[in-house]
Amino acid sequence: MRPPQIAFTLIFCLYTTFSLAQIKTSDSLISEDKPLNTKKSDTLSNEFAPVTLSGDTLFLIRHSPMEYPVSYRAGQISQRLESLSKSYEKGVDTIYTKKEASFVSVMYNDEIAFIVTENDARSNNVSLNALADSQVQKLKEALKEDEKYNLSTREWLIRIGYFLASLVVLILIIKLINWSYGKLNLHLSKFEKKFLKKKKNILRYFIPKTTANIFVFISNVSRFTIILFLLLTYLPFMFSFFPWTEDIVNLFYGYISKPVKFVIFGFIDFLPNLIFITVIIFITRYVIRVQRDIVEDIEAEKFIIQGFPKDWAGTTQKIISLLIWAFALVLIYPHLPGSASPAFRGVSIFIGAIVSFGSTSAIANIIAGVVITYMRPYQIGDRVKIQDTIGDVVEKTLLVTRIRTIKNEDVTIPNANIINNHLINYSANAEKAGLVLHTSVTIGYDVPWEEVEKLLIEAALKSLHIEKEPAPFVLQTSLDDNYVAYEINAYSKEAKKMALIYSDMHKNIQDVFNIAGVEILSPQYIAARDGNLTTVPSQLNPESKSPLDKIVDHLTGQNQAIKVQKKTVKKSGSDAKKGSNPDLFNN
Repeated sequence: MRPPQIAFTLIFCLYTTFSLAQIKTSDSLISEDKPLNTKKSDTLSNEFAPVTLSGDTLFLIRHSPMEYPVSYRAGQISQRLESLSKSYEKGVDTIYTKKEASFVSVMYNDEIAFIVTENDARSNNVSLNALADSQVQKLKEALKEDEKYNLSTREWLIRIGYFLASLVVLILIIKLINWSYGKLNLHLSKFEKKFLKKKKNILRYFIPKTTANIFVFISNVSRFTIILFLLLTYLPFMFSFFPWTEDIVNLFYGYISKPVKFVIFGFIDFLPNLIFITVIIFITRYVIRVQRDIVEDIEAEKFIIQGFPKDWAGTTQKIISLLIWAFALVLIYPHLPGSASPAFRGVSIFIGAIVSFGSTSAIANIIAGVVITYMRPYQIGDRVKIQDTIGDVVEKTLLVTRIRTIKNEDVTIPNANIINNHLINYSANAEKAGLVLHTSVTIGYDVPWEEVEKLLIEAALKSLHIEKEPAPFVLQTSLDDNYVAYEINAYSKEAKKMALIYSDMHKNIQDVFNIAGVEILSPQYIAARDGNLTTVPSQLNPESKSPLDKIVDHLTGQNQAIKVQKKTVKKSGSDAKKGSNPDLFNN
């Protein structure tokens, strides 16, 4: 038995079982027959024999009393059907049933093929006509299947001719495709050379520089795709002309059509959900756009909300946008294809676990960023000190804060570090009340404190960007063994120029104390002076120096420099102001 026949036999047996079940359930609907007694007769035997055609079983008949032996009867019917099948022509010969008094004759044209008796119907527990119709249908299908493989020489030649003709057509189509793409590749190669020469064509940047003839490459890929699609669809059609490949072709087309139908019908079924998702996304984007416009007006001070600082707007907008998108995702999730499948849920849980374990520090920084935003410890442009870093705040996000130092260095600090450490803001009150800048000097007990405070205030008032009101003041911070520590405090509204102001103040302190003849380093220096001269430059005289120092001063011209220094020391304060660069540290 050929493999296609084996497959057909299996399918036929399944079909027979299904048909008999349907006939049993619909037996009461047949009005032309009287219902039979569904109770099996005790006289019926379990002996049965198959009726065959070309080696395949058509149906089974059971033995009944008062009839021929079942094996003899099945053999006679099989021989009769084999004889009739040799002359069967589809579309010419007819097979039908003819009702008699107590049996049904299955007719082949005008001849009796076999008889179905009431005992047969009672054995199969169905009505007589239903059993006859079922066996006639099986006979027709068997004859049709047998005819498909028992072709005449003329029919074989016709089918082979169709196959060869379709093969020639396939070859011609492939040659036509290759010829067309060959012509197209020549034009694409010329076009690409002109295309790459155009400097203003932005599309040329998307072409890989190491790839030659990218357009030709894309053309060849499309040609290969078309030929592959043609072979997949055309070859099954060619082999469908042969009986033994017809079932394989149908199976192959089923493999192709099944995923295509799944995609098409799945998309059609998904259309209502797609419309729902589109509407949710559209509404969400619209709400966020309106929210963003409101935030821009708040930051530009075009829309003012009482008790809501403008620097809160950006962070608040991000938080609300995140909540809106989260709510939209909750609404969208049940409408996604495959959202109810265990695999989709497993992937969702896996991604959530990865995000949870990997974003611990990020979430801590985000929470710290939100807290910092609403605490408002600093604003963009403020001069601050965070840990050991002093500079201006140039950017603050939910994750980090960036500071630019006076050396033009950008320092990125995580918000979690800021929230866990102290922070100094120099610009918070500088413009309104002024920032108090302070520095210390140590003067010996031999100098009256009134004179020291006067000199320090004078030096502070000469410094750049120091406010006269409120006036500078001096604090005596400690009384040590050899000296007194004085601290000069002065107000300034230029917090970003702290380095310049301190530098100028230190210059002025040295100049003022030098003119007054007060020795800043005298306490410690005098304690172990050991006969050395004073450190005040204005009190150094050439006559008081040792002979060796005089020779060195004469050779280096130091004597003349000291005389000039005495004349110009009074102008040192003003010269320092003129010679200094106020914008040196104004970064």
